[in-house]
Amino acid sequence: MKFAFSTLGVPGLPIPEVVALAAANGYRGVELRAHPEEPVHRGIGRRDRAAVADEFKRAGVEILGIAGYARVASAEADEDRVRQELEELLWLARDLGAPFVRVFPGGDDRPSAEADATAARRLATAAEVASDLDVRILLETHDSHRTGRDAARVVGPVGHQRVGVLWDVMHTWLGGEDPVTTHSVLAPHLGYVQVKDIASARDTTPLALGAGVLPLGECLALLDQDSWVCWEYEKRWYPQAEELPKLLAAGRVHLEALAGGHG
Repeated sequence: MKFAFSTLGVPGLPIPEVVALAAANGYRGVELRAHPEEPVHRGIGRRDRAAVADEFKRAGVEILGIAGYARVASAEADEDRVRQELEELLWLARDLGAPFVRVFPGGDDRPSAEADATAARRLATAAEVASDLDVRILLETHDSHRTGRDAARVVGPVGHQRVGVLWDVMHTWLGGEDPVTTHSVLAPHLGYVQVKDIASARDTTPLALGAGVLPLGECLALLDQDSWVCWEYEKRWYPQAEELPKLLAAGRVHLEALAGGHG
């Protein structure tokens, strides 16, 4: 398997330092959080994009995905604004050479059928742009669509190879879905997997991998050997959590052990 980590765990860290962390700790990729408070976001220009891409290329580290914040099932979001945000994220990924763009459902408390239809419509429209740019949009198992079944209700009807799912193992677990069920419904649509660890459903403060309750071994056992697995350590939302850099090496070793040494 191929292992990456998300810059959500090192908020605001300059790109050269992110790349150095990945290379020093044996990670083959990095998921870049695309937010205005980060070095990489939709507003940076061509020169900056080229510099970021070159930094990763020279180190032999891949940019796995762009973690965007478009909410495709939201009733509050204006259609044109969502379309523009999706297209800008796709262009950012294309310019950086990233194969994936992450989006959220964001359906809030809407009836599920309405939220599903809105998300499917928006993703189907964006899929044509994604196809032209050779990028894949991944709907994360999150918020209103926490489980694999929830996400599959959206991407299944879209039926486009450029639209898939990002499996966040914490959210499917919190949704009461076991790994075998999640994988079975997501396998045709799966882009990559986000792993993390927490103490309990009530305490989701990020922990070192293997120190919590999430069924990481069960999840990884279901994946193909060429799958990408990304450690999303949510330091940005939990400032009291341990610093990620000192955990990275042991985290990779733990993931390799769970994957049977196929890292």
